[in-house]
Amino acid sequence: MKALLLAGTHSGAGKTTLCLALLSAFRRRGLAVQAFKVGPDFIDPGHHALASGRPSHNLDGWMLSRQENLAIFARHAQGCDVAVVEGVMGLYDGFDPVAEEGSSAQMAKWLGLPVLLCVDARAMARSLAALAQGFARFDPGLTWAGLVANNLGGVGHAALLKQAMSTVPELPFLGGLPRRPDLALPERHLGLVTAEDGGFDQPRLLALADWLETGLDLDALLAALPEIGLAPPAPQPPPAGPPVRLGVARDQAFCFYYPENLRRLEAAGAELVYFSPLAERQLPAGLHGLYLGGGYPELHAPALSANQGLSRQIAQLGRQGLPIYAECGGMMYLGREVVDQESRRWLMAGLLPQRFAMLPRLRSLGYREITLTRPTPLGPAGAQARGHEFHYSEISGQEPDPATDQDVYQATGRRGPEPDCRGYLRGNVLASYVHLHFGSNPALAPALVECCRTNATRITS
Repeated sequence: MKALLLAGTHSGAGKTTLCLALLSAFRRRGLAVQAFKVGPDFIDPGHHALASGRPSHNLDGWMLSRQENLAIFARHAQGCDVAVVEGVMGLYDGFDPVAEEGSSAQMAKWLGLPVLLCVDARAMARSLAALAQGFARFDPGLTWAGLVANNLGGVGHAALLKQAMSTVPELPFLGGLPRRPDLALPERHLGLVTAEDGGFDQPRLLALADWLETGLDLDALLAALPEIGLAPPAPQPPPAGPPVRLGVARDQAFCFYYPENLRRLEAAGAELVYFSPLAERQLPAGLHGLYLGGGYPELHAPALSANQGLSRQIAQLGRQGLPIYAECGGMMYLGREVVDQESRRWLMAGLLPQRFAMLPRLRSLGYREITLTRPTPLGPAGAQARGHEFHYSEISGQEPDPATDQDVYQATGRRGPEPDCRGYLRGNVLASYVHLHFGSNPALAPALVECCRTNATRITS
């Protein structure tokens, strides 16, 4: 198998568009291609899946250990012809401005992959060589697949850049891609529009492949990539108990899930039963628990509010003791109401007393490490996990009732304690703004599944 890590000089250099073009072009050639994304992103992997025909998986040097990243990569790259790992931000950007933790450079070294550097070369000529030389020499531990210049004005511009790059032999110039704003994905307040909300269709993906091959010699790139050896994944132990049916909200409003979280839940004995809070009027039968991920409930608030039959059923089951784990958008759905940016109020499930108000600016962004202060559906007091927070809403109006709502997270971020990053526990309902990665603590998924088993036994006895 061959593989590379695609990095940018900075966010916005065009690496996601280039990544989708690579995936589409490889797939068009009949190659089995597997995509990965460095960082806690949910949106890019959804587009990767459209282009590659396979789920894309997150890798992260801060949330996950080196061993866990290597295991995820090996597990999902097995049997493929080529793997493409899309980096995060700029190549050397990560958790710390003076260390490589969480960066694409760190991941390239962990996985032993050569780096393909994407540069926005608009209005550049010889300066590209200076920039390339700096990137190539900054970390001697990296190996290079080459450099691709994006956003070029035409064939003449590409020729100038090729000539300039002849002075940087350690970073081969692989080509230049013409400026094509019509091929870029539209954006909104949390980043790119999601695949669920109308990402690239097949004609557009093929147009991306055509665009790529006008300026980059794909055959030469493939030939230059080294063969990557993969260790077979370790055998998985059988589940510790009988299976449980775990309902997972999944539609345009709720689409932010780490595939690894879902895989770990299945390995622990959960049968994942997907349902749509937008379209379905009642829950699937026989559920032992619910997992409500993040997404864009604020964009679909009128439809969610109109579907009161389902939201009331969820609230009633939660009050009766059904385990429910909710992250970010899922927590907003469990709240009393969502107030949009036009100050319109939309009733939600009402299981939690909070009101959530949308803001015109980003409210919170960053990595989070949480420590449980008391037992929850995710584990005992003292259990730790890592995740990410990214939202434009804030809790407003009624505060939680201290008699029934317990703050169960101690959270820290890059700047230290995060007092506003709370985990709310009401019975067996656990909700927070934090998207936890279950790979950061292998006990999380089994704990949630066991909570569902215990609850099912208690309710039916």
